[in-house]
This record gives sequence, C-alpha cells and structure tokens, in this order.
Amino acid sequence: MGQKVRPTGFRTGIMVPWSSQWYANKQDFADLLIEDFQIRKFIKKRYRRSAISKIRIERTREQVTVTISSARVGSIIGKQGKEIEKLTKQLEDLTQRRIEVKTIEISKPEIDAQLVAEEIAEQLEKRASFRRTMKTAMQRAMENGAKGIKVQLAGRLGGAEMARTEIAMEGSIPLSTLRTRVEYGFAEASTAQGNIGIKVWINNGDYLTPEEENSDAAYAQTGKVSKKPARQGKR
Repeated sequence: MGQKVRPTGFRTGIMVPWSSQWYANKQDFADLLIEDFQIRKFIKKRYRRSAISKIRIERTREQVTVTISSARVGSIIGKQGKEIEKLTKQLEDLTQRRIEVKTIEISKPEIDAQLVAEEIAEQLEKRASFRRTMKTAMQRAMENGAKGIKVQLAGRLGGAEMARTEIAMEGSIPLSTLRTRVEYGFAEASTAQGNIGIKVWINNGDYLTPEEENSDAAYAQTGKVSKKPARQGKR
C-alpha cells in the first residue's frame, strides 16, 4: 500500500459531503461543472487575502447558493453588507443566474489544513526560513488541539540549485482510517527561484464525537456511522 491517497477524495461521500451538491442531465452537466470552477476561481482571486478554506455550491431550479468558509468573514461581508452585495451582483453577471452568498466563520484557522498551507506559502513568498515556518505552523496546530500534523514542501527550498522535498511531522496521521478527521490542504508559493508546493495534513480527531457534531460529518448524507472510536494500534 505505497500509493499516496488524497484524504479529502478518500472520504468524500463517506464522512465528508461533496463540494458541489446538485443534479444535472448529461447535456447540462459539463456546463454546470465549468460554471462551478469559474465561481470558485473568481472568489479565490478576488478575496485572495481573506483566508478562504472551502467554497460549497448548491443548486436548485431557482437559484445557486454559494457558501464560503473563511477565517476573515468581515472582509467578505464588508461594511453594512455592501461587499457581499457587490460579490453577489458580480457572480450573477458571471453566471446569468440568481445567486445567494452565505458565509461561515472558521474559529480556529490554525487547525484548518488549507489555511495553514496558504499561510506557509505567504511566509515563503516573504523570504522567511522554510524550516522555521514549518516548525511554527506545526506548533500552532498542536497547541490549538490538533492530534497530528504533517507538512511537505517541494521545490528549490532556500534558493538551492536542485529542487528537493522536505517533510516534517508531529503527532499521528492515520491516513487509512476513515473515521479519523484528516484534512488536507495544498498551496503554491511563487518565489524568485521558482514555485514551491506546500502540502499539509492535519488530524483533528474522530468524526461524530460530541465536539464535532456541527462538522462536515453532520452534513454527509450517506447513512449512519457507528460511534466506535478509531483503532489506535496494538498495545
């Protein structure tokens, strides 16, 4: 079992809901899929510094509901909601459909894998030491309740002549245990020497534990899951 598996893809439909929730026939499916991609690309580009983790899209016959999970909701909503109204209008012009934009605030960005990856990318673009940046991100995650974290950087690290891969890990990351809430994030840092790829895995405990009732697992509509805890290995 040496193959690498993306945790979000591995758990989608089992413990994690789909990022796009809608149904379409064969004639419309491709167009709507491209439309979802354009919506996500537009929002990510417009609010690049707003710490956006996830963008969930739901479609009905009447409208499209876009739910943005962000650590800086205020910058998306704006004063008296003017910014979110502007965004809604721009998305309606882009898609020619009725759009409703909702926001969800992420209370702990230190244990959100996508936001951690983007934060590391931002630090690397400011010419910070990659080892110090990795160590700081891992310490913050563990201090904020993560059960484990793994960070992988690949590229011309520190301006080296040859590209290489650096991996740092703390705690446990059981990637094959579907009950474990392992989140994955990816970002790229554009440096003078070239792009550096950042991958982050964070273990935030088990799904369906009392403190996780409002998590992604609550939205996954694929049947009931027993509350048996994840196996911790042989003693």
